[in-house]
Parts: sequence; C-alpha cells; structure tokens
Amino acid sequence: MTNNFKFGVDKQEWVGSHVIFDIIDLGDKTQVKFTHRGLTPDMECYEVCHAAWTYYIHESLNQFIMNGQGLATPKESPIAMPKISEELLPEQAGKSIYHRLLIKVSVEKVYRAITTQEGLAGWWTPDTNAVAAIGSVLRFGFGPDYFKEMEVLALRPYSLVVWKCKAGYEEWIGTTLTFELTPHQKGCTLLFHHDGWANFSGEFASCSYDWALFFRSLKFFCETGKGFPYPDFNV
Repeated sequence: MTNNFKFGVDKQEWVGSHVIFDIIDLGDKTQVKFTHRGLTPDMECYEVCHAAWTYYIHESLNQFIMNGQGLATPKESPIAMPKISEELLPEQAGKSIYHRLLIKVSVEKVYRAITTQEGLAGWWTPDTNAVAAIGSVLRFGFGPDYFKEMEVLALRPYSLVVWKCKAGYEEWIGTTLTFELTPHQKGCTLLFHHDGWANFSGEFASCSYDWALFFRSLKFFCETGKGFPYPDFNV
C-alpha cells in the first residue's frame, strides 16, 4: 500500500501497512472489525488518519450498509482554481474579516458541516435550504423578515468552499466567503475569510463578532454533535 497525502513530510508512512476488515456473523447481526495494521501513534499522520478512518467506518460505511447511501468523498469541482481566483480578486481588494480555529474532528466531518443542509442548520441557522453543488444558491433565514442568499462558487472536497453573497444586508451583497480546511494532527484547521467589504463600518464590526460566535457553534457541533445556531448563538 502506498499513500500521497497533501499534508505532512513523510509521504511513505502507509507503505507496507495493511487495511483489514474482519466480518463476523453474529446471527441476526454482523460485526465489522477494522484494523489498519502498521499505522502506529508515533507516525506523523496517525491522528489525522485515525480521525478520517473513524469518520469513514463509523459514519460513511455504517450509513451505506444501513441505508444504501454512504458519505464517500465527492468528486472535485470541475471549476479550476485560476478561474475562481480571477472571480474573487476584485472583492479581495476591499476589507476582510478573518478567523482561524482548530476543530478536533476530521476534515471530512467539518466539510460536511459547511456544505450540507443538515450540517449548516446544525450550527448557523435551522432555517437553511442548501444543496452542495456548484452554482446552487443557498438560502439562510434569520427570523421572519430577514434572509441571506449565497451562490456556491467552489467546492473542493475536503479543502475549499467559496460562496458569493447574492442577497442580505446591502454591505454583504457581492462579498465572498471562503472556508479553507487543512488537516491537523489534532483534527482540522479552518481558515475563514469574508472578503470584499467596502468599509470598516458598524456592520463590519458586528459581523466579525457574530462570525466568531457562529464558529464556536460550528466547533461544538462538529465535536459534540450539538451547536448553537441562530437564535441561540450568542447565549
């Protein structure tokens, strides 16, 4: 077995290891015992791989067996990065909000939390209508009289998500929101930037603070299964 991870220094840690599935008949049930023999705690990739295998075995494989639909890694977006960069450069010339945090789960789990309707509803707002597809428009309701709409510009599993705001407060419209995910030995690093703000306004300041609260919600949602979506995000 070989590997070519995009993180870490040693690209050969999986070489010579074995991935083993023991399938045990328990009568009316079946037990699956998974072992990655040769992957040890002293290896650079151990924590990242442990988190990823936990996601794929406990969640993706289990859902596939029980429901016929797993959580396999989706295909990468056909939109090339240079095209995305060209679209974003004009907005990035303005003011930007930045946040960076460590979430102690796999990048796969964080990616699902920021791309699926169930995930987004769990940490941002329950009134979410979302389809994970390039060009789709996501709708997020905040109370009876206000909503935001985001066009999906980029989806690169499990590393990049880019939205462009199409509806919301005037200062939001035309801004871009970028989620960059990087594997970390303790889970996943999220770098978020909200680009294209015209001025350091009151709305800019309020939005920066609210994003910090919502990313606390995202962290709790990913790590414990329960976030603090609107309207409870600032409790």
